[in-house]
Amino acid sequence: MKLLLLGSGAREHALAWKFSGEHSVSEILCAPGNAGIAQHARCVPLDVGDSKAVLALAESEGVDFTVVGPELPLACGVADIFAEAGHILFGPLQAAARLESSKVFAKEFMKRHQIPTARFKVCQNATEAMSIVSGKNFGFPVVIKADGLAAGKGVTVASDRRAAEAAVATAMIERKFGDAGTRLVIEECLVGQEVSFFVLCDGHQGLVLPSAQDYKRVFDGDDGPNTGGMGAFAPSPLISKELSSEVMTKIAMPVLRGFQAEGIEYRGVLYIGLMLTDSGPKVIEFNVRLGDPEAQVILPMIETDLAPLFFSAARGKLSSESFRINMNPQVGVVIASGGYPGHYETGFPIVGLDKAVQFSGIKIFHSGSTNLNGNLVTNGGRVLTVVGSGLTYEEAINCVYRAVTCVSFQGKHVRNDIGQKALESNRNKQLGMR
Repeated sequence: MKLLLLGSGAREHALAWKFSGEHSVSEILCAPGNAGIAQHARCVPLDVGDSKAVLALAESEGVDFTVVGPELPLACGVADIFAEAGHILFGPLQAAARLESSKVFAKEFMKRHQIPTARFKVCQNATEAMSIVSGKNFGFPVVIKADGLAAGKGVTVASDRRAAEAAVATAMIERKFGDAGTRLVIEECLVGQEVSFFVLCDGHQGLVLPSAQDYKRVFDGDDGPNTGGMGAFAPSPLISKELSSEVMTKIAMPVLRGFQAEGIEYRGVLYIGLMLTDSGPKVIEFNVRLGDPEAQVILPMIETDLAPLFFSAARGKLSSESFRINMNPQVGVVIASGGYPGHYETGFPIVGLDKAVQFSGIKIFHSGSTNLNGNLVTNGGRVLTVVGSGLTYEEAINCVYRAVTCVSFQGKHVRNDIGQKALESNRNKQLGMR
């Protein structure tokens, strides 16, 4: 099949890499793509938020199947446009994509369908929000979320009233997130360990994909502001078969049944951001696509061809047969521009990639890079994701950081503790067994 892939990040590079090795995929077109994706696909400049332009490209190119990487096209209704035109696209309809594009919708949906999540309040204005974060409702820390899409940066965990009021002001008065901050969700801060849980859905049933754990804060030790993600590892040692079954029973399937009851079939990837609390798994957030940087570490684990699975799910005919997973740990480290997620400069030459990929088990996925006059230069906040694999988490960590040291550009920034949570989880399991 001729496949169109939408997006320009490391997640899309990982998808392009995966699809390029599959026998059912004859050609990959990517819009708009990046310098790394160009190694596997023909890249075409395009605004992926323009659903009509995306459809026009698919039709003019004779595309058989379209896969959406990021959330923006889904929030803009690209799946609806394709369905009306009779074209097959992997990703949920706009009404279902509200699980990610509106925190308010997601929380109210969970409340309607008895899906476990944190207690919350929806605030329509700054005065109301300031009253809620006074400490009387949820205490501290408290979580403040911008309602709309904010590139993974619209969530604040405020440790005290001052920080909470500053977060409200940033979103609703200073309008840092634009219209995304018109409404806020304020909720109790759940305590536990976070896990990214992925389910491939066809509207009626789901297949569990490998789990992962990501690192959202910019500095070591989970310090500093939230980013789009500074690294991840997979699989999560916290997810047992029993816990996976519980998440499917109490969360994933109720989501699918809830949408069916509301006249919608959810087709695509359901990303469940979990908090593993003492009272069981609870939903922190939903995303309606693969995560980034989680995709970069879970896709190398999937040995089965992915394009046919996505195609079946998009048609509502997902097979219940299991697929092959390589359980060797994968650790991904994001190399970012200095200053990210705040102000950063771009255009700096990237060197050392050829040396890094010579190490066994290394893959490099591009995000903020571009070719300028024949040279690879930085072109974004998160520039690359370097992924290392091993027979153990420790091997994978050592592998990836060996390669990361080979790559350099002016202002390079990385976290140095990616994967340590996996080692801690394994140590705790061993202590528990004793």
